[in-house]
Amino acid sequence: MEESQKKWWHKSVVYQIYPRSFYDSNGNGIGDIQGIVQKLDYIKWLGVDVIWLSPVYESPNVDNGYDISDYYSILSEFGTMEDMNKLLLESNKRGIKIIMDLVVNHTSDQHLWFIEARKSKDNPYRDYYIWRDPVNGKEPNELTSNFGGSAWEFDETTNQYYLHFYSKEQPDLNWENEKMRNSIWDIMNFWIDKGIGGFRMDVIDLIGKDPDKQIKENGPKLHEYLQEMNQKTFGNKDLLTVGETWGATTENGKLYSDPKNKELSMIFQFEHMQLDKIPGKQRWDLKKLELDELKQVLSKWQYALDKDGWNSLFWNNHDLPRIVSRWGNDCDYRVESAKMLATLLHGMKGTPYIYQGEEIGMTNAGFDSIEDYIDIETRNIYKERIAIGVKEKEIMKALYMKARDNARTPMHWSNSQNAGFTTGLPWMKLNPNYHSINVESALINPDSVFYHYQKLVELRKQNDTLVYGSYRLLNSDPNIYVYERILENKKLLIVCNFYEQEATFSYSVESQATVNILISNYNDSGKDLSNITLQPYEAIMYEITPKEGPEQ
Repeated sequence: MEESQKKWWHKSVVYQIYPRSFYDSNGNGIGDIQGIVQKLDYIKWLGVDVIWLSPVYESPNVDNGYDISDYYSILSEFGTMEDMNKLLLESNKRGIKIIMDLVVNHTSDQHLWFIEARKSKDNPYRDYYIWRDPVNGKEPNELTSNFGGSAWEFDETTNQYYLHFYSKEQPDLNWENEKMRNSIWDIMNFWIDKGIGGFRMDVIDLIGKDPDKQIKENGPKLHEYLQEMNQKTFGNKDLLTVGETWGATTENGKLYSDPKNKELSMIFQFEHMQLDKIPGKQRWDLKKLELDELKQVLSKWQYALDKDGWNSLFWNNHDLPRIVSRWGNDCDYRVESAKMLATLLHGMKGTPYIYQGEEIGMTNAGFDSIEDYIDIETRNIYKERIAIGVKEKEIMKALYMKARDNARTPMHWSNSQNAGFTTGLPWMKLNPNYHSINVESALINPDSVFYHYQKLVELRKQNDTLVYGSYRLLNSDPNIYVYERILENKKLLIVCNFYEQEATFSYSVESQATVNILISNYNDSGKDLSNITLQPYEAIMYEITPKEGPEQ
């Protein structure tokens, strides 16, 4: 990559904070901004240099803050704008940038724009949202909400339906309206002027929707809107922008993140995270992950964006279950498999994202009652599936594996009461395994999952091959994921046994080349690449340096 194209965020690692569950500073049972300030030194110790902050704006909290009622205010249970200013100041002192979660596909129905819009058809804010007349006394068409049911809600005040791709309390914005778009630019510039480091953009591939043609994702004007956003807000600033794009393909992935298009820094694509569902079904219809499919999908994205874009690397976020429970082994090999999955991901080309608790190997919650699940999506799906006759045992198994609340249980800081998260009553039930899985115990154990993540973060800052090297998948035993990273004459070899059975591997190294282990999740990993027996979930990153030629 040419020097002029290199960006600060190419070497960065991002840490996502879900504020409600991170750390409670005042004992009301809810994590808050002051709690994040108090834990900045912990984040600095991990080595990351960017925090992605899930929404802290004013919100009725129908969808845990992703239903925003005021983009210019902080929700009181999280703190005040003064607290937010302090977080920005203290983060900056530690060399950590804050990227804000930008939710502009929809607002809350309590937002001033929507309160006004529903008053009458000729209200100045009416066209900020999407309204349609009934068709034969029913919904305008068959568009469905991602939370279940119709995407259309009837409003008796004006006898029209409004569109909502999420809950009915989250009406979709009309991006065709230039005034509405200008209002969004004002919001973004307000936060940019405060000194944030960028934006994570919630479901951004929906803003180009064409509801009359029943197009949800990747609508015809999507990239036009993103280019306008770039021009009117962050385009002349050195900011990180990442779009959540559930419908992305490798082709339009290039459109989003190729610098020539002047749209975003990168996107989250989710093709790899949908491999353990039955094709054509919902994610609740489970199937076993096939490692070969994972290899093919991850490699496809690595190859596609190698020259014409940039990848986001992630296993977890607030919408996804804990990866060690999902594709690792959260019982006998929790530590080994958590480290393996981390090595596999962080060895690739792109910007890695760590979700709070991932760095200590937190697991899925394993709640055995629907009453313990708070998430609106989970509760809706449970009702829908019960209604069509799915057995409760089958539903609860799917929730154990895939429910969003698995990622939202409070952070485990210690083995003391409430995992050291709060002195009050936690807003959500804790995962009972906090007695053994917590930050305090991780920091005193040099072989913990935490220090493995810390080393991976450090390697990315030190090793240009890890940042800019090209990716090449190697054929191997079907239970092993092996790939190379190559930059000029430097080479990294990443070898990961994905399962608990031993596996063998061999790799040809030119004579007199030196082989060093940069990181491994076992203390006795082999360096003779001609014949290696990998232990359960063993993961090794090798650096291979050719013999230098004779002096001229």
